[in-house]
Amino acid sequence: MRRANGRLQRAARAALLVSLALSAALSAAACAPAYVPRSTYPPIGSTPGPAGDATSAATQAVLTALAAAGLQATVTDRAYRPPEGPLLAAAPRTVLQVAMPLDPDHGFIVIYALESPNAALAAANDHATWAAASVGRINFPPGTRFELRVLGSNVILFSWLPGSSPDARNDQIGPALEGIGQDVAVPD
Repeated sequence: MRRANGRLQRAARAALLVSLALSAALSAAACAPAYVPRSTYPPIGSTPGPAGDATSAATQAVLTALAAAGLQATVTDRAYRPPEGPLLAAAPRTVLQVAMPLDPDHGFIVIYALESPNAALAAANDHATWAAASVGRINFPPGTRFELRVLGSNVILFSWLPGSSPDARNDQIGPALEGIGQDVAVPD
């Protein structure tokens, strides 16, 4: 009789553990976002080719806006690749860097060339959704701010963590870009 009771108790414990595990799995699945884009954070050096003339108007608009804010920037050939959504990952791009003597490894602005204004808007919205989702958010420190703009068939991207740079110019870049093209907000 004791043996049967012991077996029943072990079976009941096993059933309870299985039901708890199943409950936890179902709860986790219910909390998962409906859209989970894949991470595309590529290694440095895998940057697609330069955009050339496809970004010249947007590049000039960015340089003008930065100059109006007292910031100097140039097109750079330094290897730089930000975390980016799937639709931006393969797009040709031009990389600008704001001159910051106290922080020469930051201040990068990426201008992507897409096939059309509609494709640029779709890519910017895709990036915003990706960056706000858990798979994208892990690529950015908490508190990161985004300046994501669409100008014609170009997407302009700059992300920064306010107060994290020893050069105060870094915190001035995002606000300097605000007047360019159409804003695409990255949800908090």
